[in-house]
Amino acid sequence: MIIIGIDPGIAIVGYGVVDYRSSHFTTLAQGALTTPAGTETSDRLLTIYTELDSLIKTYKPSEMAVEELFFNTNQKTAMKIAEARGVITLCAKMNGLSVYEYTPLQVKQAVVGYGRAEKAQVVEMIKLILNLNTAPKPDDAADALAIAVCHAHTGCSRIRDYYNK
Repeated sequence: MIIIGIDPGIAIVGYGVVDYRSSHFTTLAQGALTTPAGTETSDRLLTIYTELDSLIKTYKPSEMAVEELFFNTNQKTAMKIAEARGVITLCAKMNGLSVYEYTPLQVKQAVVGYGRAEKAQVVEMIKLILNLNTAPKPDDAADALAIAVCHAHTGCSRIRDYYNK
């Protein structure tokens, strides 16, 4: 199964594409989609949609895992990220993908085994799990890979069916 993990944002959208077969991961792609500051929000959203659509068409994932938006103290930033998440979800659905959401706590628990793990611990575990020589850059890409791994470890099991009743 090919999974695309997304760490949503308006300036930077982290992505990680993994192939998960027989409890083994192969990293297909990782990186970030970026939009320049000062650009109109609608243009930024179009860029996110267009570039994500291209990634989906290239790697043909069957499922998308996205980090759930947690309330940010800066409401303006939270609204922009929510808009980006809407475009990301729309793009996934337009490409026929199922979309699954995970909180940062769930991602850390699935990857590190501890929901309050530090970012450095998550990055180190992602390197080990995915057999990477170096840490994914930028951090948004590491987060996106962690979200994809989280989905592979939890979302692809009967646990998902139990919680989605």
